[in-house]
Amino acid sequence: MNTATTISDQKKVGMVSLGCPKALVDSERILTRLRADGYAMSPDYAGADVVLVNTCGFLDSAKEESLAAIGEAIAENGRVIVTGCMGDEADAIRAAHPQVLAITGAHQYEDVVAAVHEAAPPSQGPYIDLIPQPDVKLTPRHYSYLKISEGCNHSCSFCIIPDLRGKLASRRIDAVLREAEKLVAAGTRELLVISQDTSAYGVDIRHDVRTWKGREVRAHMTDLARELGQLRTPDGQTPWTRLHYVYPYPHVDAIIPLMAEGLLTPYLDIPFQHASPSVLKRMKRPANEAKVLERLKSWREICPDIAVRSSFVVGFPGETEADFNYLVDWLEEAQLDRVGAFRFEPVAGAQANALPDHVPEEVKEERYARLMEVTARISAAKLEAKIGRTLPVIIDEVGEPDEDGDIGATGRSQADAPEIDGNVYLRNVPESLAPGDFVMAEVEDADAHDLFGVLV
Repeated sequence: MNTATTISDQKKVGMVSLGCPKALVDSERILTRLRADGYAMSPDYAGADVVLVNTCGFLDSAKEESLAAIGEAIAENGRVIVTGCMGDEADAIRAAHPQVLAITGAHQYEDVVAAVHEAAPPSQGPYIDLIPQPDVKLTPRHYSYLKISEGCNHSCSFCIIPDLRGKLASRRIDAVLREAEKLVAAGTRELLVISQDTSAYGVDIRHDVRTWKGREVRAHMTDLARELGQLRTPDGQTPWTRLHYVYPYPHVDAIIPLMAEGLLTPYLDIPFQHASPSVLKRMKRPANEAKVLERLKSWREICPDIAVRSSFVVGFPGETEADFNYLVDWLEEAQLDRVGAFRFEPVAGAQANALPDHVPEEVKEERYARLMEVTARISAAKLEAKIGRTLPVIIDEVGEPDEDGDIGATGRSQADAPEIDGNVYLRNVPESLAPGDFVMAEVEDADAHDLFGVLV
């Protein structure tokens, strides 16, 4: 459950937000609209007049989690509205939980707001003219997700995102930049740019040109990145701008110099998924693994501190031992900084389900374990090489003094996105340190995932 400021006579809405950061942004938008309509946010089930469950429907395991969350909300509160990606499976939801009041699909903001109005009409008119109504944030104040588009034009055989969220629909670039500027002015120190395919931003509105700060800007990834690099915090610092879900299209090369100049965070999250050409073909993804290695080398020459993270699927239908070994060898050469892995899991409606030669579960598990062992070793070596270096760190949390009066803090380097990468643990920090502060830290030690150090 998430909290927000309340007024005693307002109707209150609870929110359970599941799934990816894109769904979290949807939740923030829904709650912001409801707050402007006169609702308050409840920190628990008991205090809510109605509970919203924003579901994930990408994998069967995610659907099970969503159904469980709906069941918990019904048990604890009884008045539940369901929205999100699993909303397209209304029959399955009602079969498990016939008590739900309403069901809407992903990013159907008007429908879910209307359902809340029907289930729990606001006790008074909108409060927007009575008190300040800041946007609702479900992340810490110092970092924010900036969603630049909805949907996806890819037709990957393992994915149903286009069915759930539709084809690519880019936001106007001036609207994106206005939101980014507002977030930074309100205290955001780190922008996490998200979409289903960040590199494809603007493809659907390629001729849309707007004026921003006296400059003409296109709806294009390179224009967007350049303008985001011009943002400054109220104290004059350059906020971290981190790019997620970046497909390695050729124009991504133009972004790397901005990272080298310090205008963008030197970090790319690229969904490679696999390296074997035969597996990539069955996935219906481009098989350009050799060229990617060349580009990784070029990027590192331009921006030596660039961190590249990715995720991979093991046990995809038809994946042979040779395919898997090809992936491992590719990773040894690519030396990616951060790697996540998933065992293939059939998704209802995905084309991959009909492919022959599904991999036995025990083989998936064995390959997953081997892959994670390799990537942990690569990560440990990369982090060990940072011992003795001084790195910029953003503070996420400051602890309480221990019995000796020492205070520790948890932060992240530029190579670490929140919640998915590692941390930097600092000792003996001053009491004045606060979340969102930028500091310089000397690295004293490292393990396979995290760094340990002290403020400079």
